[in-house]
Amino acid sequence: MHELSLALEVCRMAEAGIARSGGGRLVAVGVEVGRDAGIELENFRFCLAALLDEPPFAGVRPELIEQPGDDLRLAWLEVDDGR
Repeated sequence: MHELSLALEVCRMAEAGIARSGGGRLVAVGVEVGRDAGIELENFRFCLAALLDEPPFAGVRPELIEQPGDDLRLAWLEVDDGR
């Protein structure tokens, strides 16, 4: 079940991205998933949603964008910075 390890890495990168940007509350995470990446999309969606439903994320919305190719990429982070 490598989808769980991939979901954990997405969460790690999201935390690092928030820290680099100066903080704020993470609202959503966009991930591009290639159709040929060898990832079971629904399994990955489940793992990512489960991780993002727990602290420190607590309710962050995962958005998976299926694409052609074999890439897996953290595409964007939606952050509420209070402004």
